[in-house]
Amino acid sequence: MPRPKRYAIISDIHANIEALDAVIADAKAQGVDDFVCLGDVVGYNAAPAECIARIRELGCRVVKGNHDHYCSDPSVNLDDFQPNAASVIEWTRRNLSDDDIQWLRALPLTATIMGFTIVHSTLDSPENFRYAFDTLDAADSFNYQRTRVCFHGHTHVPCIFQRAAGGDRNQIMKYEPANGLLDQGTFFINVGSVGQPRDGIPKACYLLYTTEGLSKVAIEFRRVDYDIDAAVRRLELAGLPQRLINRLYSGT
Repeated sequence: MPRPKRYAIISDIHANIEALDAVIADAKAQGVDDFVCLGDVVGYNAAPAECIARIRELGCRVVKGNHDHYCSDPSVNLDDFQPNAASVIEWTRRNLSDDDIQWLRALPLTATIMGFTIVHSTLDSPENFRYAFDTLDAADSFNYQRTRVCFHGHTHVPCIFQRAAGGDRNQIMKYEPANGLLDQGTFFINVGSVGQPRDGIPKACYLLYTTEGLSKVAIEFRRVDYDIDAAVRRLELAGLPQRLINRLYSGT
């Protein structure tokens, strides 16, 4: 029997190199075999090129997030964006190389890896970057899910959606982050955010996924301290909005 394989599933890094490096170090200390990234490598924080370089060094599978799309596609019109969001996207575009932009632009929207699926938002319309906050949102995505487990991000709030096995496949439940074996049913799991948590806990969040074949799988949500002050200094030097600084400290 092959030995279990352990993945570090990371999402919503948002150009926070201090948080990303802390998560990579923690994951390696847990003995992970590989990393998987669910997108939004850039946006909001002030180290977009550094984060792209780090993810590329890992050589991991990556799918495209909405900020990866906005920052790499000049045809995206920012007139309808909130002013703070538009200013950060414009700043990020100016601080990426042509190679960085081409790498972001080429990222796929979904991928399947060793029996599980990854997407930034939802599987029903990944190109529209819909949010899955509740069971109704998750239900739409489950209708397109062909593997037992799918990981996503986008909301920056970790949680577990589970669709019942057997007859009542319309029964969908939502759980707070919890660690352990995934038993009966199908799962759509939000792994939280590395670089800008929004659930009131400012520590960087990611998920460990351990699998022995397709039947025995386990998850562990992990929270990692990082140097928030250093990330804030980058934001201040870049002249980015104060609201972004506040969010790092509050985790909201």
